[in-house]
Amino acid sequence: MAKDSDILKDAQEDFKNCVDAESDMRKAALDDLEFSRLGKQWPEEVESARRKEGRPCLTINRLPAFIKQVTNDARQSRPSIITKPVGDGADKDTSKILNDLIRNIETVSSADIAYDTALDFAVTCGVGYIVVRTDYAHDDVFDQDICIERISNPFSVYGDFESKSATSDDWNRAFITDLYSKAAFEKKWPDAQSSGFEADTQDENAQLWFVDKSIRVAEYWTRDEVPTKLLQLTDGMVMQEAEYLKIKDLLDAQGIKVKGDRPSKTHKVTQRLIGGTDVLETNEWPGKYIPIIPVYGDEINVNGKRHFHSLVRFAKDPQRMFNYWRTASTELVALAPKAPYIGATGAFATDAAKWATANTANHAYIEYDDIPGSAPPQRQSFAGVPAGALQEALNASDDMKNIMGLHDASLGAKSNETSGKAIMARQREGDVSTFNFIDNRNRAIEHVGRIIVDLIPKVYTVPRILRCIKEDGSTYNVPVNQPAMPAQQQQAPGQPPQEPDGSYEPANEHIEGITKLFDLTVGKYDVSVSAGPSYTSKRQESADQMMEFIRVFPQSAPLIGDLLAKNLDWPGADDVSNRLKAMLPPQAAGQVPPQVQQLQQQLQQQDGMAKQAVQQLQQQLQQLQQQVNDKRADMELKSRELEIKEMEAKTKRIETLGKLESEEKDRQLAFAQSQNDAFIAQHHEQTEPQEIEQ
Repeated sequence: MAKDSDILKDAQEDFKNCVDAESDMRKAALDDLEFSRLGKQWPEEVESARRKEGRPCLTINRLPAFIKQVTNDARQSRPSIITKPVGDGADKDTSKILNDLIRNIETVSSADIAYDTALDFAVTCGVGYIVVRTDYAHDDVFDQDICIERISNPFSVYGDFESKSATSDDWNRAFITDLYSKAAFEKKWPDAQSSGFEADTQDENAQLWFVDKSIRVAEYWTRDEVPTKLLQLTDGMVMQEAEYLKIKDLLDAQGIKVKGDRPSKTHKVTQRLIGGTDVLETNEWPGKYIPIIPVYGDEINVNGKRHFHSLVRFAKDPQRMFNYWRTASTELVALAPKAPYIGATGAFATDAAKWATANTANHAYIEYDDIPGSAPPQRQSFAGVPAGALQEALNASDDMKNIMGLHDASLGAKSNETSGKAIMARQREGDVSTFNFIDNRNRAIEHVGRIIVDLIPKVYTVPRILRCIKEDGSTYNVPVNQPAMPAQQQQAPGQPPQEPDGSYEPANEHIEGITKLFDLTVGKYDVSVSAGPSYTSKRQESADQMMEFIRVFPQSAPLIGDLLAKNLDWPGADDVSNRLKAMLPPQAAGQVPPQVQQLQQQLQQQDGMAKQAVQQLQQQLQQLQQQVNDKRADMELKSRELEIKEMEAKTKRIETLGKLESEEKDRQLAFAQSQNDAFIAQHHEQTEPQEIEQ
């Protein structure tokens, strides 16, 4: 185990390298943030000089509207993390549980805030961050939950300066820093050293770890490669050597041995709290990734160095031009009432005090000296704002739009396009030009899902009942990592197992009297992201399309009324849907009449018995064939063959009987359908006179 002094040395060196690598990029990002969001758009020396002269410095900040156009458009398209089973031990039912569990993790931890904050910073200053953590589920338990948190200050994060990935999956070091006052530091870590660098202000580490009489505390994340051995067992299973050693005795009892092996590797992630001169805490992270996920803006690599640009990076000069020309126009208009009077010398001797305040005070009259041959004093006329100034302001505005790819149609403003198709085309053009920011957000969320899927089998290791959330927002509870249940505790055959509240939906498999339960600790799952409209938007779209279909085909209203009510977003919609569904005939509701169900069960039982008998006889035949040594055995074999033929004939008769019963079932279904059609027709005949009377 490394000593604290060695860890401190490595941490200080890594932090210095991160600072040096990101220094220029962070300065530019901070300038983007202050320029676009804080309105610091005038150079300090220019603004100071103009203020001294009493000249205005207007800031008409148009950039936040462009930023919100991208971020708010992304909020309308919430991505969903989707898992897919791959490898041994994975199945579709467990994959569905994982999807719903991840959706619950996102809901409980308000992950949408973390996603939106990270994207907002990516668009504004070039990069934002998301962090995945674990915490105790409740104050009185040891069970842990996974949560997704936002990082409100992107400048507190320092990523791996050697990273080349579009996500953080190759990060081997990272920092999340915060500043503490000396008093706060000593209160939280009373045994730690809160001094050491103050005396030597020239020390570079002192400048990094002691800032403005504050102490920098950093989460120091490291990921180390650990060599291991991958084993292949005789039953086809593949596992790490460490996992094999844990269950070696059990596998030996089953006769399972090691078939082959090869060198492999895994990763060990460690989180440490560094306080400048002390290692404050050390924690082992269960996952194999550093759980800090960047959301990058516009990325470009120049001479091996990565640069991240915001949406507003190259729109700042047009914004400055816009401010200048609008300020110049405003200044000309403001000076117009102060235009001087023009007159001959001596014409202002009378009422000189009034003439001195003629531009600042309203006088009823002002007398002047009438000089022969001279016109009375006259105010110099205001020529108006030069057309060139207004045009330059418009040009600067257009430059901003063109640089960012967001035009009037995308901003909801009136544009030159007149047709709906032209407006939509211009909107799509704007969406395409800024889609890289949304795509980077989706890529980051995909890595969030990859980290969570990697954590789930390591965090949820004990038997628990977890809450899951389906796509439509409804919840259900599911037991995971439970021991096998005896057959008497199973649900009825063909019915999905349910929790006491009746919300447990995914079906378990029933094999040889044992119910298969969901084990989150086994299996491998791949992760992808599905981006599109939110569920609420899709549900509203479905309702609108159903209503349009009913207008075209009114006869369908009684049959799809329950589906329409289910997709409507208003209180009581589910109750209305259930009542409408109860009014439907069994065939329309997708239900099978009881008599047909009974026939189906009988056919299944007969068919199963027949197949089992045939299998038994076939096995006996194989045994006899192996034991044939003489004529007597050959005669017995022929006798068995005759029995098989008789049984096959019986089977064919049973199958024929099944077909006849199936035809009878179809006739009953047709009769029930005709009764239903007659009921609907009678209902229409009764309701039409009432509608006419009304």
